[in-house]
Amino acid sequence: MRTTIEMKDEHRAALLELAARRRLKGFSALVEDAVESYLKADAARAARRRKALALKGTLSRAEGERLRKEAAALRNSWR
Repeated sequence: MRTTIEMKDEHRAALLELAARRRLKGFSALVEDAVESYLKADAARAARRRKALALKGTLSRAEGERLRKEAAALRNSWR
């Protein structure tokens, strides 16, 4: 499928340079790879988010407070 996208001149130049180094005629394959990579990463982020949200409420109030205090103590020790 063909489409039109807007990009900065320097991005276009960099893509053309990279395509030339890879002996590609244009940079469509590079854009396709980038879009595929972005979509996979976004799906992975969404899966991690769902997994984290599924844990909501699994700690008791006391466990949560203890974890918060321990994390704060660790952060303070980094400074």
